Amino acid sequence: MKYTFVSLFPELIEPYFKTSILARAKEKGILEFDFVNPRNFTTNKHLKVDDYKIGGGAGLLLQAQPLYDCLTHIKSQNKNTHFIFLLPCAKTFKQIDAKRLSVKEHICFVCSRYEGLDERIVEEFANEVFSIGDFILTGGELASLVMCDAISRNIQDVLGNSESLSEESFENDLLEAPSFSKPFVFEKENKKFYVPSEFLKGNHAKITALKTTLASCKTKYFRPDLYQKHERKF
Repeated sequence: MKYTFVSLFPELIEPYFKTSILARAKEKGILEFDFVNPRNFTTNKHLKVDDYKIGGGAGLLLQAQPLYDCLTHIKSQNKNTHFIFLLPCAKTFKQIDAKRLSVKEHICFVCSRYEGLDERIVEEFANEVFSIGDFILTGGELASLVMCDAISRNIQDVLGNSESLSEESFENDLLEAPSFSKPFVFEKENKKFYVPSEFLKGNHAKITALKTTLASCKTKYFRPDLYQKHERKF
């Protein structure tokens, strides 16, 4: 899988891939990352890439020309590039999208800035548009990192233990069951904190059943919308 990030501020994105799981995946050759600045494609002698909106309105937009030439260049290198634009008006990115996109050959995230970008570029290049929630960010860089991380975890051999994926939140429309680490009894400030006793008995069938029950209770409390969806399935 290759990821390309189109951004005026690639230095905001690059450090994320220098450590931890995605850095190791890069070292193994599983993932590849590329960063392209549309400013390098502008025909403006002052390297300007933004301008005021036609018809008025607050703020500046990224202009069509630098983005068009930038994305055309990227597409010329790989005709299978899947262009994703990060826009607050788009549908919300979900785990099912992360799984589906994990089989793509090349994903290019187009990160807008300021008041957004020229709509004609979206219409010409976008394969998909996504938002990560009903709020506004100063740019698409953080959203692109969120999506890249979520997608990459579903690519074979990126995680050290692939079985981790089967127990995560949103599988079967349930949140992940509560987790506990050793010691079995944690003491602090004259208080004792216990692990549910069923986890200590070694009966894997009962542990699995308990985890399912706890996951169901957790989902019902925190995400009743998901719980109802799960109940309709089962």
